[in-house]
Amino acid sequence: MRPVRPTKPKKQKRVPSARGSFRPVKPSPKLGRHNLRETAASDEIASTRAEAEAAIAEAKKAHDRLIEAIDLLPEGIVFLDSDGRYILWNKKYAEIYNRSSDLFQSGARLQDTIRVGVARGDYPEAAGREEEWIAERLEKLFQPSGRHEQKLSDGRTILIEERLTSDGGVVGLRVDITELKQREESFRLLFDGNPVPMIVCARDDGRVLGVNAAAVQHYGYSRTAFERLSIRNLQAYESETPWGEEQSIEEKAARTWKHVRADGTLIDLAIYLRHLVHNDQPAVLLALMDITERKRAEARLAFLAQHDALTGLPSRNLLRQQIDDKLIQMRRGSEKMAVLVLGLDNFKSINDTLGHGVGDRLLRGVGKRLRSILRQEDIVARLNSDEFAIVQGGLARPEEAAQLCRRLLQAIADPYLIDGSSVTIGATIGIAMAPNDGDDAEKLLKNADMAQSRAKTETRGSFSYFESGMDARAQSRRKIETELRAAIQRDVLQPHYQPLIDLSSGRITGFEALVRWPHPERGMIPPSEFIPIAEETGLISGLGRSMLRQACSDAAKWPDEVCVAVNMSPLQFRVGNVLSLVMDALKQSGLPARRLELEITETLVLEKSGQVLATLHALRALGVRISMDDFGTGYSSLSYLRSFPFDKIKVDQSFIRDLAANREAQAIVRSIVSLGKGLGVTITAEGVETEAELRCLRAEGCHEAQGYLFSRPRPNVEIVGLLQAQRDAADGTSSGKAMVA
Repeated sequence: MRPVRPTKPKKQKRVPSARGSFRPVKPSPKLGRHNLRETAASDEIASTRAEAEAAIAEAKKAHDRLIEAIDLLPEGIVFLDSDGRYILWNKKYAEIYNRSSDLFQSGARLQDTIRVGVARGDYPEAAGREEEWIAERLEKLFQPSGRHEQKLSDGRTILIEERLTSDGGVVGLRVDITELKQREESFRLLFDGNPVPMIVCARDDGRVLGVNAAAVQHYGYSRTAFERLSIRNLQAYESETPWGEEQSIEEKAARTWKHVRADGTLIDLAIYLRHLVHNDQPAVLLALMDITERKRAEARLAFLAQHDALTGLPSRNLLRQQIDDKLIQMRRGSEKMAVLVLGLDNFKSINDTLGHGVGDRLLRGVGKRLRSILRQEDIVARLNSDEFAIVQGGLARPEEAAQLCRRLLQAIADPYLIDGSSVTIGATIGIAMAPNDGDDAEKLLKNADMAQSRAKTETRGSFSYFESGMDARAQSRRKIETELRAAIQRDVLQPHYQPLIDLSSGRITGFEALVRWPHPERGMIPPSEFIPIAEETGLISGLGRSMLRQACSDAAKWPDEVCVAVNMSPLQFRVGNVLSLVMDALKQSGLPARRLELEITETLVLEKSGQVLATLHALRALGVRISMDDFGTGYSSLSYLRSFPFDKIKVDQSFIRDLAANREAQAIVRSIVSLGKGLGVTITAEGVETEAELRCLRAEGCHEAQGYLFSRPRPNVEIVGLLQAQRDAADGTSSGKAMVA
């Protein structure tokens, strides 16, 4: 038998495992004859196997170290063989392509994983051109020429850089640049869409590297032409400091530059800058602010600060400066200066009836007429809504100011043609003469205003000179206003009640609440002194609210058949809360609505406001009676009685005075009484003071009367006694004399 020849151990095969690691393949034992020589061969094989396993273990250890090392890199790394098959890749690479990482295996082709990813929609840029896109991608893989970007379906952007190895394989680098692209996009949007002209230029020589659309539009250069320029090409003058190393960018930006547009027009610019890197080179972002427009805006704001925006005339602040300047000039000579305050008459009614647009055009027309009448050196200004001021110097006598006023009043009175309609307005003027009436602007304007107020009170459409006594009256008026405000807040003012007498029975049917002001120093101040001030200052609202509340509270304690009448100011209706005030007063006092009578004037009805009429109807729906006060005065007309169904008409006392001797007054009263009977309205005569007047009223069939013949207004504590006396009079006298104070 031939001895068995020992066999040579075969080399172990190596096959790739996941992520490119290697594992040994155990050799299968070869079956053969058993002999002695096999023992020695087995020992040799075992030794060789041990060496091989040690070498494999060392290689695996080195491989694991390599895997661990590349796994630490922040970029994705991939190694491919010459056929584009996966050899090795790190964790970051698998994270970047997490939607395809289940396909990564050693020996798998990148081409196949890309194709699967395209089918899954991982690469949005491949949509609609899948095969073409795959071909382009493989060309970049095996013929790399530089970096390129790749968009993934989840919105990320990946920067890819690939290089060939010496054996034809590929080493690929992947960087997630999504955040960088977002910043770039934000900057691009901020830059391109910014309304402020912006230029990016090289930091060293000022070459234009980029411009936004606003800069292209502002300068008039095309984008291509713009980017062939430098900052120095935009400078208007050679004398301007050029863009160079001798001056820092911060110093340049701190200056105001004058640039030239493509059409040759010059602009002033303030430049704000920010350093940045553009295409890997140091650059500067310039934001260009056109100071020309800013200066125009500043000039406009400065003008508006001292001029009226509607008429363009000087405002009160500028007027004071101009008056003080003229006063300084006037002190050098013996001439006089007139300061006029001109107020338009009934301007509010034009605004209310024709609209504020017509009112504005009327004011502009008045301003132009005033300016046309005056000399160049004279001043005309607008003080407020319907007041103007005129200043004329160089006057020898005060009478010259009167001549000017006549010319002004005549010019203003001529009709104005506005929107095809003729509009007429009047004016009233107050005059203050310098230096006699004041030595500063504020005092002269104040005195002229007081003179105008006096002219409006006495004769509208005229003019009046300031007199020294006016200041004392004005100060007294201001004192009354201050004290009245405090008195209303402390509920010092109290209602006094004047009885209303039924002329057929002589009994008291009700009382009119009349406000009284007991002053600690001046005694009882008559309403004629403080009611007009309350109306003009708006205090009438608080005063009326207080009187209504107190009158309802007092009347709630009177007999059930006795009513209370309370006067309501038109201003209270304009505020718009009369209905709620009445409802609150009735609720708090417990007074039935039928026992409350509200007296309103013809002025309120004259306005014919929808809101006012709606409020009156709502009050009547509550059960409150509505009375027209002072009928026959002012603008009274029968047509007003058709605007609202009044419960009572009160004949003004001017028609009752000396009624017995005045046939015309008798005819008027007779007509009003007849009208009242026809309309079913109660007629009440005010201001009855004599028996003769009372007899005439009874003869004409008047229903009610009130006046000093029966009683003066009395505090509530005395009213209780009057009502008690009436209850005790079991015979019910009809003479009315029982009520005489």
